[in-house]
Amino acid sequence: MSRGQAGHAAASGAAAGPMAAARPERELNCAGRFCVTMAEGYHSREALVFNRRQFLASLAVPLTLGQSPTRRRPAESVPGGLAVPRNPDGYPPLPTVDVAEIGRQLRRQFSDLRNHFIFEYYPWYGANPWRHWEGSGRTPPYDIAATSVPELGPYDSGNPRVIEQHARWIVESGAGAINVSWWGCGSYEDRLVPLVMDVMRDHGLKVTFHLEPYSNDRIDSYASDIQYLVTEYGDKRHWDCQLLLTSADGTAGPVFKAFATIQPRFSTDCHGRTAPVAMWRPNDVWHRQIDTVRETLRRHFDNVWLLSDFPVADPVLATGFDGGSPYGAFTPSEWPQAARAFSGANLTFSPSIGTGFDAIAERNVAADSCSSSSPPAFVPPAIINWNSAADREKAARLALWQIEASMRTSLEVQTNSTLRNARTGFFIVYIATFNEWHEGTSFEPMKDRAAFVSQELPVGYHNPVDGRYRLDYLKPRLEQIIRG
Repeated sequence: MSRGQAGHAAASGAAAGPMAAARPERELNCAGRFCVTMAEGYHSREALVFNRRQFLASLAVPLTLGQSPTRRRPAESVPGGLAVPRNPDGYPPLPTVDVAEIGRQLRRQFSDLRNHFIFEYYPWYGANPWRHWEGSGRTPPYDIAATSVPELGPYDSGNPRVIEQHARWIVESGAGAINVSWWGCGSYEDRLVPLVMDVMRDHGLKVTFHLEPYSNDRIDSYASDIQYLVTEYGDKRHWDCQLLLTSADGTAGPVFKAFATIQPRFSTDCHGRTAPVAMWRPNDVWHRQIDTVRETLRRHFDNVWLLSDFPVADPVLATGFDGGSPYGAFTPSEWPQAARAFSGANLTFSPSIGTGFDAIAERNVAADSCSSSSPPAFVPPAIINWNSAADREKAARLALWQIEASMRTSLEVQTNSTLRNARTGFFIVYIATFNEWHEGTSFEPMKDRAAFVSQELPVGYHNPVDGRYRLDYLKPRLEQIIRG
């Protein structure tokens, strides 16, 4: 969840530099559904629903543990080829997994294996006016709502050149699809979907959707939201780009993941005040929505896979989802036990590959607020002095360790012949994330530390020496699995 010349054009006050873009205009037919009309912007959305950091903090996730054009690096700079990072002191050993053999097994099962590796993708950034980059009290273009500066700078998600570069990087990684963060019919992100799909299609990539909590009553529109996505971005485009995931038996169908699916009925804040959670709905409400999706689409597809982000099996079963795929890759050591619980409930469990967590700190926090002005804890757990070049490189090594640990564990639990994923021939690995810059989880290249301009140096960004280190590490790992 990298600043180019175009980002600096925005810095100079240009109305539309190379990394800014006019919004594509199109008519929206929401078929009588709720269309998003709230004020666009990161803060307005935060006022409506949880942001990801607030939501993740509410779960039992132990976060307290622990401008130049893009360039291709020479192959020898890939960190150790297929070598894996040294196990950090005090960390559990990496799972003993034969990745090469798992790759051979998966290639025999899935002719479209690259499409089963899917980047979480966020088309929510804007440069004219600023959108998301100005969140949490930041003042772009040099002071942005990110812990690291992207190689492309604070870009506009509607700029075709930006999307094309993203597509090239995704192809380079070996992944075959993106999971678009979608915030309702008519939203900023929804209006960009046609352009994103056009570019991804032209690069041989597929697109699926991550249904976000765009309103407190979005659960009541879950079935119509999926119908809209299938009709608007599948049927009307003649299925040129929307992902139809193939199972091991050759059957195929769309897959949809949702965020913040299962909420507590009440929440108690830091002052001890208990209040109803606006997004809470009884399990049977979710179940009716999911049953409607299945009834609507069952004659059109072999399968329709509906995934919850909730990490506990029983509530996922009660709401009717097919399985769980928790957002992020924070606690891979807990995934084998969770996979057994999900499988015991006849549910799939598909954890992600991810870098950990390195989120921004809030600014201008009111004295009586339950928000903190301190950043959330770094994951994997470590104390990092971001003013130290050595510690920034240490953080980069820890991110590579987290990538390796999460990749091995996801492969291990999803190919275990005793668990439901393998028994049903269902395999999917989300990669968290391509470009969630607020939480420091991006595989999209950062700017090299040496490329900083003087205005960026005092901000306290976390960029290491090599801004491509995550993508360059992931590429040979996926190649070993997908191509052998």
